[in-house]
Amino acid sequence: MGTLLGQLSSAFAPPKNKFFGSPTISFSSLKSQHSLSRKGTHQKVRISKFGNFLDLKPESQPEFLDFELPLYDPSCDRSHFDVIIIGTGPAGLRLAEQVSLHGIKVCCVDPSPLSVWPNNYGVWVDEFENLGLEDCLDKTWPMACVYIDDQKTKYLGRAYGRVGREKIKSKLLENCLWNPVKFHKAKVWKVKHDEFESAIECDDGSELKASLVVDASGFASTFVEYDKPRNHGYQLAHGILAEVENHPFDLDKMVLMDWRDSHLQNEPYLRVKNSRLPTFLYVMPFDSHLIFLEETSLVSRPILSYMEIKQRMVARLRHLGIRVKRVIEDEKCVIPMGGPLPKIPQSVMAIGGTSGIVHPSTGYMVARAMALAPVVADAIAECLGSTRMIRGRPLHDRVWNGLWPNELRRVREFNTFGMETLLKLDLNATRGFFDAFFDLDPYYWQGFLSTRLSLRELVSLGLSLMLGASNSSKFDIVTKCPVPLARMMGNLALEAI
Repeated sequence: MGTLLGQLSSAFAPPKNKFFGSPTISFSSLKSQHSLSRKGTHQKVRISKFGNFLDLKPESQPEFLDFELPLYDPSCDRSHFDVIIIGTGPAGLRLAEQVSLHGIKVCCVDPSPLSVWPNNYGVWVDEFENLGLEDCLDKTWPMACVYIDDQKTKYLGRAYGRVGREKIKSKLLENCLWNPVKFHKAKVWKVKHDEFESAIECDDGSELKASLVVDASGFASTFVEYDKPRNHGYQLAHGILAEVENHPFDLDKMVLMDWRDSHLQNEPYLRVKNSRLPTFLYVMPFDSHLIFLEETSLVSRPILSYMEIKQRMVARLRHLGIRVKRVIEDEKCVIPMGGPLPKIPQSVMAIGGTSGIVHPSTGYMVARAMALAPVVADAIAECLGSTRMIRGRPLHDRVWNGLWPNELRRVREFNTFGMETLLKLDLNATRGFFDAFFDLDPYYWQGFLSTRLSLRELVSLGLSLMLGASNSSKFDIVTKCPVPLARMMGNLALEAI
């Protein structure tokens, strides 16, 4: 949600990094720049007219971390590793960190391994606390809120945080260097497989071999195979980190969803379309003048027009009285959600966006990738550790099934059913759904958003949701979900065979 983080790939974005085409700077430097712009007496500030920020260009520039990486040198290093990881995004670096803890030889291949990630990652604070990563958050809010409509607001007693992109990447890189992990600055063009090893060919002409190749390069990858049509839903968002004259949001709350549509009263065309394919606003207020705002389509198929997303956001900010002085960063977020899992097993392992771990109903992935990487690393170590050497098809079986055991596949089917249901809901039905959802026992709604519930618990959640929903919401869900429900039941039956 929002950039729910929005986990994270390069398939549908400008070619820079994953789904986000914007450059990035650290939160501390943002605060510094923000203070200077307010105090400086000679700085010329161009303020957006009537809330239309689209004519303001983002000011930030790409940043790179200051690390001396142990680079692969073909003249003196062996070209064979235990594991090669393609990509140094959050999932790839986390896996490299965890695998190398077992003494396994790892090489990460990425054309720009020191680039600071441009993604604005949001997570629930307890998720990162459970992983020992709370020091990687650069801003937290003690609670979140959801605006159902102009009359009703839900207050969620669960702390939310913005991930410090420099902090988390620096921490993962430091751990990789300590272990140590090799890095190769190149783009992978091709992956080849023999019975017991795989090889990658890079754009610099080099060839590296390993017992296992892991693809962590994102949704755009062509290295991971699917044996079913990829009928994804898509989460689409446009976000800006901006300096504004002022804004109406409480500083101690982040806004998870704002489903209000009063900003479209004078925009009949946009209002009609929003009533059918609704979008919401996601907000991280840093102070009275620095704020991250993102207009988001939770899920659509086919994908909603990106220009319409921006037009709705312009109308919303105008209605809220938010005048943008500077756009520090902007980002386009496109996240494929749901759809089939990759072919299991196969010769290339996957982690991150291309592995199917994005939450099908929300778009969350980052915290889950951080949590699953140690699980995958343990499965790899069982096969390639110092006392054992299991390679080829047995290795692929164990690692893929370590990531996707049967229970998690069934849980994903239920979550995909949730996505398919959301695809069929208009604005009023969506409001009714989330009104009932956030009235559930926190154990259920928090567990659902964090992918912590078993299939049995998810069924209980569904029943509780139906019991607590209004009559109109029950009618919407019952009349619009039979086909997704039948599809889920069929897929669960196939999984059980």
